[in-house]
Amino acid sequence: MTQSPEKDVVWLTQEAYDKLKDELENLRGPVREDIVARISAARDEGDLKENGGYHAAREEQGKLEGRIRQLEDMLERAEVGETPKDDGVVEPGMVVEIKFAGESESEKFLLGAREMAGDSDLQVYSPQSPMGSALIGAKKGDSVSFEAPNGKTLKVEVIHAEPYSG
Repeated sequence: MTQSPEKDVVWLTQEAYDKLKDELENLRGPVREDIVARISAARDEGDLKENGGYHAAREEQGKLEGRIRQLEDMLERAEVGETPKDDGVVEPGMVVEIKFAGESESEKFLLGAREMAGDSDLQVYSPQSPMGSALIGAKKGDSVSFEAPNGKTLKVEVIHAEPYSG
């Protein structure tokens, strides 16, 4: 099954996009140079089999390169949008409060990319997720149904939607 191109889009605010781009530039430049210098210095110490500094720096380099690839991919697929209007209509960039049918507790989450939430402990759902795509365009009082990954059909009611202020 092939995914449609829309499923690959990562929705970001301009602020989140710029922040990720700055992180990528820092990782590609100063951070990468520092790790390469540490690997080189550790290599100059001799026997690599028992050189803990060398192995630690190589492991760190692997993690760095993975993060660089992740950021490059995300920025390549990014669709930068403005903060949505405060009109109560669910769209990417909104904090949405919903209630599952039959539940008394509501749940709040950000509809967008995880990177938009920054350091907040706000749950994040992708606009491409089954629930996220079902909620787009809904407003307060609307109920929508969607098929969960486990195959069950779930129903949620929109309690509130407002732009994420980060």
